[in-house]
Amino acid sequence: MRANTHHLPLVDGYFCFYRRSVASVFRMPCESHTPRVTLTLDELRAVSAFNLACALQVIDLFETAVPLDTRPREALAAAEAFVRGGQRSQAQRTCATAAHRAAKEASSPAARHAAMAAGDAAASAYLHPLADAAQVGHILRGPAHTVLALQCRPHDPLARADAESAALLGVPTTVADVLGRYPRVDAAKGEVTEVMRSLDERLREPARQAPLSPESDIANQR
Repeated sequence: MRANTHHLPLVDGYFCFYRRSVASVFRMPCESHTPRVTLTLDELRAVSAFNLACALQVIDLFETAVPLDTRPREALAAAEAFVRGGQRSQAQRTCATAAHRAAKEASSPAARHAAMAAGDAAASAYLHPLADAAQVGHILRGPAHTVLALQCRPHDPLARADAESAALLGVPTTVADVLGRYPRVDAAKGEVTEVMRSLDERLREPARQAPLSPESDIANQR
């Protein structure tokens, strides 16, 4: 049975919608009282470029474990297409969902987190300009999975702090600026949320915690 599609008004230049049947990662708050934030298309692409660069650091952990499964790599291709100027389309949605399914089927934690990071890179294109803490997942969930993949990789695993620094290396100030317009990560339990909260704190205090660059070429990483 085909899912119902609910359409929302044009929000800061983006036609926003969601389907109840897709994963919650794509859902957005619908309440009319939810405050809106400013979010340009270039800023949205910077967020996706950050997620893409993070996922590229660990994609080999999945592809080494499951060499014939191309779903996470396809999610990265969909994310890159958007970062490089393509339209935000159904491709990012479908590829993200497929990569997340691949993660559930992965046999090792490192491969699972790597596939999740790839799916979240594609899903980051659907960050919405609504000041809701759930939206921060589109900015930081993928990088959090990257951190966890670096922590549990079979060879040369990194300590948490070092993995976070690797994920944040070269992140443009645009991403920190965008993050600052949203509420902080909810204090929910869970490993991924714990890393998200740490990354959130470091990005909101860049002078003390995270090395940021005014402009970054992370979209050009392969």
